[in-house]
Amino acid sequence: MATYTAFHHHTRIAAGSLIAVAERCKAFLDADPNGMPIVYDDATGRPVDIDYRGSTHDVLARLAAAEPATRRGPGRPKLGVVAREVTLLPRHWDWLAAQPGGASVALRKLVEAARRETGAADEVRQASEAVDRVMLALAGDLPGYEEASRAFHRGEVGRFDELTEAWPVDVRDYVRSVAARVAL
Repeated sequence: MATYTAFHHHTRIAAGSLIAVAERCKAFLDADPNGMPIVYDDATGRPVDIDYRGSTHDVLARLAAAEPATRRGPGRPKLGVVAREVTLLPRHWDWLAAQPGGASVALRKLVEAARRETGAADEVRQASEAVDRVMLALAGDLPGYEEASRAFHRGEVGRFDELTEAWPVDVRDYVRSVAARVAL
């Protein structure tokens, strides 16, 4: 299940499912209309845009409506197959057409083989990018940010912890928790 964390400046105001975080942020904004909570996707470190206009019910209804709807059309929807466009050179199309099962089967096999080969490295890279995003957004203006970033990328856990120790507790703990997913 995807998890999210909301901050107002350097203070964590909510963590959990998107619905729970949005509900808490809406209550926060109702109490402080000048507040500016930012919600982060814990897996990617990317901020999530939430429309807080209206009542809490309105906000949550919009979020529920934004969930990906079951798509009908080309492909095999019951199997989760979605038709999309791929741009290849003519020689690539020729090679794919000559493969047993055709282009779709050959592409699926190639993608699965690549995922098996690079899956672990891709996960580490994506987790590292999430650390970079949240650390820049939340701690980019804090003392030791640049050196902490370098220590993180060098895999110097002790140095990273030392440099982040003086940061606001919520920022420090969140950045460390996101960083913990990366094999330092």
